[in-house]
Amino acid sequence: MTKLGDRLLTAAKEARAIAKGEADPASYRVHVPEKLDVKAIRAKLGLSQNAFAARFGISPGTLKNWEQGVRDPDAQARVLLTIIDREPEAVQRALAADLNQGSL
Repeated sequence: MTKLGDRLLTAAKEARAIAKGEADPASYRVHVPEKLDVKAIRAKLGLSQNAFAARFGISPGTLKNWEQGVRDPDAQARVLLTIIDREPEAVQRALAADLNQGSL
């Protein structure tokens, strides 16, 4: 089995143990990538910098700085960007729900 396959199998077993109450969810550790290709994430969605920034609540200037390598996203931003990369619709739904409730 590949390294990825092994990691997926381990993760599934850990998730099942947590769901069954056999493991403490507090022991679960997340992996936050150290580096992200922000421009590639945006390009994958086919959005301009301004459209991407507006859709996901990111300052256009901050986005430009990340893409140009002037600054690196902090850990919290890397978490958000990772979710946008993998599940952009989930982020959009969550942010739309907040807008509908008037909390933003």
